Amino acid sequence: MRVLRRGDTGPEVAEIRSILSALELLPAGDESNGHGVFDQAVEHAVRAFQQRRGLITDGVVGPATYRALRGSSYHLGSRPLAYLVSSPVHGDDVFALQERLTELGYDAGRPDGGFGPQTERALRNFQRDYGLVVDGICGPATVRALRQLSPRARGGRPVFLREQEQVRRAGPRLRGKRIVIDPGHGGPDLGVTVQGLREADIAWDLARRLEGRMKATGMEALISRGPQHSPSELERAQFANDAGADLFLSLHSDGNRSPYAQGVASFHFGTGNGTTSTVGELLAGYIQRELAARTGLLDCRTHPKTWEIFTRTRCPAVRVEIGYLTNAEDRRRLSDPAFRDVVAEGILVAVKRLYLLGENDQPTGTFTFADVLAHELLKAE
Repeated sequence: MRVLRRGDTGPEVAEIRSILSALELLPAGDESNGHGVFDQAVEHAVRAFQQRRGLITDGVVGPATYRALRGSSYHLGSRPLAYLVSSPVHGDDVFALQERLTELGYDAGRPDGGFGPQTERALRNFQRDYGLVVDGICGPATVRALRQLSPRARGGRPVFLREQEQVRRAGPRLRGKRIVIDPGHGGPDLGVTVQGLREADIAWDLARRLEGRMKATGMEALISRGPQHSPSELERAQFANDAGADLFLSLHSDGNRSPYAQGVASFHFGTGNGTTSTVGELLAGYIQRELAARTGLLDCRTHPKTWEIFTRTRCPAVRVEIGYLTNAEDRRRLSDPAFRDVVAEGILVAVKRLYLLGENDQPTGTFTFADVLAHELLKAE
């Protein structure tokens, strides 16, 4: 589908208006009043929907927002669900299925609303255990069985408890841990560009500085792209999955129409309704606190999102927006290589804190790169 924004018209816009009205984000009957026009009311409604679903809140209906809008009209049992390689199924009904299977103790993976191979495996295991036809299709009989059983846990948390257990078992040392560093944009995609300072270049430089520090500790640090390449979010996630990464760190800077917008923010997987990657949320919190304390950048806090970079990576993932290039002070600081060194050290220390799990830790902003190296050497003896 084409990207839809304010001023567009046509049957696609009429469909969007109809869905938004059904979600009570537009007044009842408003889909006919607008005659298929993407006006200010639709833009506001789209923004409200995006914010509710953890999507990028830009008021534009691109592929991710359109898929989420279409999926919102389905509930579990309203249609058969199956894994289709050529035409993947997405929707609120898939999300409900994933959470239900997880509550019953089956590993359906991260509940992201997409029916993939892991969801199919979990569904087949459930069907086998319950004595149903093992076809990997969630039809009426399977839905009936899912509703009859009592869950072993509430809230879709077991998949994230497994993430926590993996971190605990990995131990406090950084050596051997595999981290994918993902510098945003790249190649022809320069990202935010202001007065010759380009987001893609800053992200690449930060990635290289972080890579060097991580390798010095014995970590296996992999960069998701070359300086002249700009993979899609799906390709970046697939790179991390193929590498068997333990963590995924995406580096960006931000921009805003207002020159007063400034600060650092961190993002992790979460739906906004209680389902969240506990390890991703924990790491985002560590990164956020370290960078705010070390750099003096305004603390714009951590936020749960359902961006594709989070839903498609199998390991915990965090995206960091480090400063606003449209803000004069943030831009000045980001242009300083010494400042980027401070950022790289802060992110490394945050990763170390994650694996320490609160043991032998130090106050935020005081742990240094030298402390990390000393801790690694001490543990090796």
